[in-house]
Amino acid sequence: MKYTTLGNTGLIVSRLSFGAMTFGDHPSITSIYKVDQTTAENMVGKALDAGINFFDTADGYANGQSEEMLGKILKPRRNDVIVATKAGFRTGDPVTQAGLSKRHILFSCDASLKRLGTDYIDLYILHKEDPFTPLEETLSALNSLVEAGKVRYVGFSNWSAWKAALAWQMQKERGWATFCNGQMNYSLVGRDVEWDIVPFMQQAGIGMTVWSPLASGFLSGKYTRENLKDQDNRLSGFDLLPFDKEFGFKVVEAMRPIAAAHGATVAQTALSWLLSKKVVSSIIVGASKMHQLEDNLKAIDVELTAAELQQLDDLTQPHNIYPHWFNQQLVDQKHKEIFGA
Repeated sequence: MKYTTLGNTGLIVSRLSFGAMTFGDHPSITSIYKVDQTTAENMVGKALDAGINFFDTADGYANGQSEEMLGKILKPRRNDVIVATKAGFRTGDPVTQAGLSKRHILFSCDASLKRLGTDYIDLYILHKEDPFTPLEETLSALNSLVEAGKVRYVGFSNWSAWKAALAWQMQKERGWATFCNGQMNYSLVGRDVEWDIVPFMQQAGIGMTVWSPLASGFLSGKYTRENLKDQDNRLSGFDLLPFDKEFGFKVVEAMRPIAAAHGATVAQTALSWLLSKKVVSSIIVGASKMHQLEDNLKAIDVELTAAELQQLDDLTQPHNIYPHWFNQQLVDQKHKEIFGA
């Protein structure tokens, strides 16, 4: 395993982290929540043996079952691992049990601590934005958890660049614990974060952890146009990511010869591309079957050449959006004036 620090902190995390989203059997999303306790124990054991020290879950996964299962498994190794969990999504019927109000954050943290069977959370992440709660209230509550010793580090997930930047600046100005992590969706078929999130995170010294790096398994190469909606496939019941599937098939086909050149799989190639990005501290690999996890773990040893990385970059370059295309034209014009055609 390879390791790095999380953002500008001294917290050492494995470049691959284990995601426990599939743990549990809650009926809300049967295509996701389908890993029982025995399989979960075997998977976590495999991850630990591979050198992974970073584990990710959330209070909203399988109605808390994921936290309970992961906490039970990691309890004998608690001092050896980094545990991240998240809050913000609905966890109960009362209207107060959702969002990022002070009440819900404090309630959620205590509930997560109990389910995880621990007295502190290494990394506590705000799972989504909350347009109904003042940002200062949310950040103050988060800081109080750090001061109480219940949380060590704080992060955000699925936030827009402007809001994350504003929050980080408020934290700095008030002397509160600052975000050191942004957990975002990033893959060869989903590079939106490169426009604004990545530049902000690099400027602020925030490390990215990546969720769904294989686009819900699509970039594993296992899907065909015919089996996309098969009942056993994740995409049949959880097709969350809005990417062009036809373009996705083109990307997968382009990766096949690259993978073959390295004696690797398509999935390992997609993960290796992500590991090459400087902003990425760790990639969350989750699985519902052991062979999927074993395949993903081998990605740490795949190193694509500069030419291969450039080929994939060029193929999947996201469409230029305003005002980036406007500013790029000015940069290109200035470059031409200085250096010529």
